[in-house]
Amino acid sequence: MNSLIELDTIDLGLSLGIIAMAMVLSNWQKLGLEGQLLFAAGRSLIQLLVVGSILLAIFELNNAVAVIGILGIMVTIAAIVANNRIKNKKSGLLPMVWGALFVSSALTLSYTIIVIIRPENWYSPQYLIPLAGMIFGNAMNSASLAGERLANEITQNSLEVETYLCLGATPKQAIFNYRKEAIRIGLIPTLNQMMVVGIVSLPGMFTGQVLAGTDPLNASSYQILILFMIVFANLLTAILVTEGIYRKYFNSQAQLIL
Repeated sequence: MNSLIELDTIDLGLSLGIIAMAMVLSNWQKLGLEGQLLFAAGRSLIQLLVVGSILLAIFELNNAVAVIGILGIMVTIAAIVANNRIKNKKSGLLPMVWGALFVSSALTLSYTIIVIIRPENWYSPQYLIPLAGMIFGNAMNSASLAGERLANEITQNSLEVETYLCLGATPKQAIFNYRKEAIRIGLIPTLNQMMVVGIVSLPGMFTGQVLAGTDPLNASSYQILILFMIVFANLLTAILVTEGIYRKYFNSQAQLIL
């Protein structure tokens, strides 16, 4: 395998030609997306360059405190984004969403780093930060999808929930089907990705390693590991988030509060 061909500043500038062509297409079709494309491209460029510079410094520092610090920032941002995407929600959900993301990600990463990869240092930024980033991003989506679905179902079917309660069901029993469906919705994107990976799409982890010169079979092994990590973290996140959300809708007397 050949080594990675590095891109310099000129190459990065030339890549903007792709965005320019997209803007031309938008203008041709009168879609009015030119401004959004330019803004999104500029924001992506700045964000990734800043993150790349920060991670370069952390990689060189190779310090556990710095690695844990950047992970804490990442999980906090993911929790805020996931919480903001949940509509019809009760107040005070952010700490619960943060805790769900933290627990699911910590369990997944701990098992992967300690049992499977076993780097020289458990906090090795080369492994911990990229893996955590993929886990946070996917778990965030799972939390927002499952959380919003459950909140909407409880709100829209309040009469049915109260009927179950009147018949002697506990709050958990009254919303069981809604919660099950919400968790399933949170897992659909991950399951769909697993069904077509390698056939329809080549994921970023696999593609990045192949571009870097890694043996394709080794890249496939890492991608398999990533997919298994993501599905577990997403499932656990959806379970914890829906558990926390449904409890917000009932008081200590098991009465529904909208």
